[in-house]
Amino acid sequence: MQSAERWHRRILYGYWIIVLCLLLAQFLYMLYSRSAEMETIFSPGKGHMFIVCNLMIVLSMASAEVWLRRSLRYHKQAVVVCSFVVSYLMYFVLEPYVDGAQMMLLMPLMLALIYFDQRLLYSLGAFSIVFYAGVYFGLERPLLGKPLLEFVLVECVYVVFALTAQAVILRGRETREYLEQLTKSEQELMVERAISDKLLKMDALTGLYNHKTFHEYLDSLLEQCENNGLRLQLALMDIDNFKQVNDRYGHWVGDLVLKEVAAKMGSLIGLNDFAARYGGEEFAVIFTDKSFQEAYAAVEQMRISIAAMCHPYAGNKPITVSIGLCHYQLGDGKELLFRKTDDSLYTAKRGGKNAVVTSAVTSGEVHKLTENPQIPI
Repeated sequence: MQSAERWHRRILYGYWIIVLCLLLAQFLYMLYSRSAEMETIFSPGKGHMFIVCNLMIVLSMASAEVWLRRSLRYHKQAVVVCSFVVSYLMYFVLEPYVDGAQMMLLMPLMLALIYFDQRLLYSLGAFSIVFYAGVYFGLERPLLGKPLLEFVLVECVYVVFALTAQAVILRGRETREYLEQLTKSEQELMVERAISDKLLKMDALTGLYNHKTFHEYLDSLLEQCENNGLRLQLALMDIDNFKQVNDRYGHWVGDLVLKEVAAKMGSLIGLNDFAARYGGEEFAVIFTDKSFQEAYAAVEQMRISIAAMCHPYAGNKPITVSIGLCHYQLGDGKELLFRKTDDSLYTAKRGGKNAVVTSAVTSGEVHKLTENPQIPI
C-alpha cells in the first residue's frame, strides 16, 4: 500500500514539474515575444480562455494534491482524472501557438503504461478517442476550421500508441512471470540443496548427525577451545549387549532400539550440545559451555532414562548403555581426548556395564551412581 502511494505522489510530482515548465515557458514567451497573437492575448474578449485554462490547470493539480494528502481512497483515480483534465487544458493553451500540441493528449495513456494496467489502457484509450472526436467536431472544426486529415492523424496516433503500450504491458507481464518462475525455481533449488546437505550430515536411521559431520564439528569446537577457552566435554556411549538383541530378536528390532535410544538422547541434550551416531551401536555427545559436573549429570540422566524405557518387541527387557566421559584439557588435542574417553567407556563396559565413567577413573575403579553418587574428578 505504501509503495502504491509513493507511485501516485511521484507521478503527481512529475505533473507539477511539467505544469511549472509550461507556465515558465508561457511567461518567457509573453515577455520576449512581439507577435500579434501575444499582443492581443490579454485584450478584452480575446485572452480569457487562455487565462482560465491556466488557472484550471493549477486548480486541478492542487485538488489532486489535496486529495492524495487528505483521502485514503481512490488515489489512482484522482491521479488519472487530474492527468486527463490537465492534458486537455494544456492542449487548449498550447494549440494556438505550438504545432503538434495534440501530443499532450497522450499523457493520460502514458499513465496506463506507468501503472502497467491493461484495463486502464483500454478505458483511457477508448475514452480519449471519443472525447477528442467531440472536441474536434464541437470546437476545432467549426471554430478553427481544422482539416479532417488532422483529426484522422491524431486518432491514428491514439490507436498506434495504445497498441504499442499494450505490447509493452504484455511483454512486461511475460518478463515478470518468467522472473517469478526463475525465482521460484531458485528457491526450490535452495530447498533441495538444504535437504541434500542435511541428508549428507544426518544418519538416516537415527536422525542424529553422522560420523563425518561429528568430526567436522568437533574439530571446529576444539579450535574454539584452544583459541577462546571454550569448555568442552566428550561422551562416548555404547548400547550394552546389542549383539544379543540383534541375534535374538532380529535386526529390525535392533534398528528400533537404535532409533529409540537416539530419540531419548536428542530429547535430553541442550541447544548448544551435539549428538551423533558414531558407528553401529555407539553414540557420541559433545557438551559445550558446561561445567564437568553439569555434563556428568546430563549423561547420567541419559543413562537412567534409557534404562527406564520399555521395549515390548524385545521381551520387555531393559536396554542399558555404558558411557565414558572426558573433559577436554587445553593442549590435549583430538587424539588424546578420544583415547581418554574411549578408555573410560572400555572401563565402564568391563566393570559391569550400565555405568558412567570419567577419564579420571583408573582401571578397576568403576563408579555407578546407583552405588556411588559422587562424581570422580
